[in-house]
Amino acid sequence: MPTNYALRTPIYASTSSTTTGILSAKLLLNITGQTNPVYTIVKEAATNVTVVFEIAELLRDYLDIVFDGTTYDKHSITFTSTIQFFDQPNAGGSAVGAAITTIGGDGWEAYGLFTDGVNPVLPFENRTSPTWLLAERRPSTGVADDDFYVFVPDGVSGKVAMISYAGVITFESFNGTDTSTTPSTGVKLNITRIDCTKYGTGRKITFINKYGVLQDLWFFLKIVKNINRTNESYQSNTITSAAGSVSYSQTNAPKKLFNTQAKQKHVLSSGYYPEYANAYFEELLLSEYVWYTRPEDNQPNSDETIPVIVKTSSMIYKTSVNDRLIEYTIEFEDAFDYINNIR
Repeated sequence: MPTNYALRTPIYASTSSTTTGILSAKLLLNITGQTNPVYTIVKEAATNVTVVFEIAELLRDYLDIVFDGTTYDKHSITFTSTIQFFDQPNAGGSAVGAAITTIGGDGWEAYGLFTDGVNPVLPFENRTSPTWLLAERRPSTGVADDDFYVFVPDGVSGKVAMISYAGVITFESFNGTDTSTTPSTGVKLNITRIDCTKYGTGRKITFINKYGVLQDLWFFLKIVKNINRTNESYQSNTITSAAGSVSYSQTNAPKKLFNTQAKQKHVLSSGYYPEYANAYFEELLLSEYVWYTRPEDNQPNSDETIPVIVKTSSMIYKTSVNDRLIEYTIEFEDAFDYINNIR
């Protein structure tokens, strides 16, 4: 049974020993698929004193997170860590006792909250498996099958991640007509269908959510696209001389431009969501991996998926009491230059 750790939150490998004569400790951090330890860290240690290594940032370097628009892969690594004590500084001299296996399991691009405590493990929040790796309805209605929802256009299929009793994470599919799905060993997922509007079926944003898995979030209303250009300039000499006379061309601009680049931005309106969907937008805002599925620039009848950055940096949590209709407008920016400059 794998233990699933959130690597955007500090993860500590720690242990202690009652054996006398300890002066240092060495951590060996191993990742499945790597022949040798990916990190070896040495620090001072002492008998009956807990030695602590923070390893989340080190492990996170080995996460390879990609999304092609259709393949919903799990993005995780499997790791183990061991600590060996020594009787001399800098892991010198002789080893003291046997190497101690400390923390290990699967690491994800997930994050725990301050209230989740040290070394948070999916699915957090005192939730038990099996469950959907999706923000649950808050406050709960108390009905077992009324806690998890996704909002999808009519006729659109999709996938949602869930975690089993054994801690195994998978993506479960639903088709374009389903209004719910319940895995054989799981909890019901409610699929709310949204009718087409004058803006079309909507635009899909896919992001790595709090649980370290891909999640789709649809924006159903107004779409605004703009482009911002930057460049530099210099003053050139356009004077020519011939046969003792000086002239210049009035069609040859003396002010030259160079290094012209551009970025596209997209402002999407979510449409109307229930209050308990606030968590979806919160997790989108806090995600560091986001993709936008849109019509291709050169072939509008085909879609393409591009990486984007969420430029909106704050949100006010909307409620039905304060706002009646709950709608969010979020700005995204292409995570690349519009003019290809990959060299």
